Amino acid sequence: MLREERRANLRDLVAYIAQELVDRPEEVRVTQVRGTQATIIRLRVAPADKGWVIGRKGRVANAIRSLLRAAAPSNRHIVLEIL
Repeated sequence: MLREERRANLRDLVAYIAQELVDRPEEVRVTQVRGTQATIIRLRVAPADKGWVIGRKGRVANAIRSLLRAAAPSNRHIVLEIL
């Protein structure tokens, strides 16, 4: 799989999960910033939907992070920021 495809797939994965969780899927925005050692995925949702994406005690957010770690290349560190 090409690197660009994999990066797009990670973005698409986060967008798909977030859109299924929130009440306003049209306001979900996912951006990706690649650093030298880590890739930062920024997820923006409506303020009222933040709780759905984070979950109780951060369980939903941690589950999304686990999926990203499993889908990412083994030599990349993936950071999910929920804004």
